[in-house]
This record gives sequence, C-alpha cells and structure tokens, in this order.
Amino acid sequence: MEDPPISVIIPAYNEENSIGEVIGRTIAVMESLKRPYEIIVVDDGSTDKTPEIALQHKVTVLSNRRNMGKGYALRRGIEHAKGQIIVTLDSDGSHDPKEIPNLIEPLYNGIDLTAGSRFLGNKKNTTTKLNRIGNTLINLIIMTLTRKYITDSQTGFRAFKREVLEKLNLTAERYEFETEVTVKGLNNGFKYLEVPITVKKRMHERSKLRILHDGVRIFKTILKAKVERT
Repeated sequence: MEDPPISVIIPAYNEENSIGEVIGRTIAVMESLKRPYEIIVVDDGSTDKTPEIALQHKVTVLSNRRNMGKGYALRRGIEHAKGQIIVTLDSDGSHDPKEIPNLIEPLYNGIDLTAGSRFLGNKKNTTTKLNRIGNTLINLIIMTLTRKYITDSQTGFRAFKREVLEKLNLTAERYEFETEVTVKGLNNGFKYLEVPITVKKRMHERSKLRILHDGVRIFKTILKAKVERT
C-alpha cells in the first residue's frame, strides 16, 4: 500500500476525558480532505484510560512505558510517521482540527513549516495571562537571536514538510520541542509561516506545563539551537 501523504501526530498524557473527541474530530476533518492520511497517537505513559480509548478509533497508538515528555513523544511519532507532511496538535481539546487544512495548504505553496498562532487575527484566545507573558518573553528572545518576527513560538499546532524535520536534528524531550523547532527552522533559513488559529479552553484539568521549570529548559534550548546549524 502506498504511504499516506499526511501524518497527524497527537501526543497524549492522561487525557482520557478529551482524547476520544479529539481523535473523532480529527478523523472527520481528514476524511473531508479526500487524501490518504494516518493518525498517530503517542501515549506518553498515561496511567488512565487514554490508550484504551485511543485504540477504539482508526488510529495507530504508540505507547511509552513511562512518561518521557511531550518532545520525546512527538519525536517518536515523527520517526514512525510515513507522510511527507506532518501535522501536530495537542490532545487536550484546545486546538480545532477543522483548522488543519489552513496549516497544510501553505506547504503546497513554497512554505516549509507552519505554526498556528494564538495571537494573530481576531480569533478568540483563552490563553492565561501568565502564559501570554511567558510566550511574549520567549518570542522576544527568539526574535533578538534570529531577527525574525514571530507571535507564538510555543504553539503545539503545527505542520511541517518531512524533509525539513529530517534536517533539523531535533533532540527536545519536553515542552521545549516547540521552541527548538522554531529556532532551528528560522536559524537555518526554512520558510516559516504563522497562521491564525482558534484556541479553546482545555476540556478538562489544568495544563501540565510547569512555568518555571519548563521555562528554564526552553531558555537553554533557545541558546543551544541558536548555535546549531543543519
């Protein structure tokens, strides 16, 4: 069978309350595109029913024996993916799968990477004030080092050409994945485009991002990624 042109990767850790709906909505969107696709759910050592619920759908489920981190989960999904275009979105219900086509289309028109921005356009944004401040500070650091204007370096809703990801030498283990791919993408001259997205409040529970701890990891990643070139 011919490899699907599009792979959608959904990392998940203890998201039993949202993973089923996220998968279902993603399948509906991908079916509407009339193109072969695959959906890969990477269960990152969940202790709830996340993997069991995911397995009830037409998706591939990869399971980590223990919680390894979002970056590790995404990298594992990318290694397994067969598509020439790879889409990533979060499993907490904050991203709207209906916007996947908006991220994919530019890749057929000369763009290498797209990032869904929560801060472009007039779309509703439920991001917390603390996260907005942190995101702004990280954006400023990245823009200072790369001299490229960006509005949302921390978005998890993205699309990439496979050939680009293969050249970036990604090593991030946790939430610094988004930072690493942003800095390395910009630093190495790939065509990077931000696309307005709608962000909804998490369906259940609080974000697993630890502001101080993950913030330090993100800052270190920026400095490391800046000096690395493909």
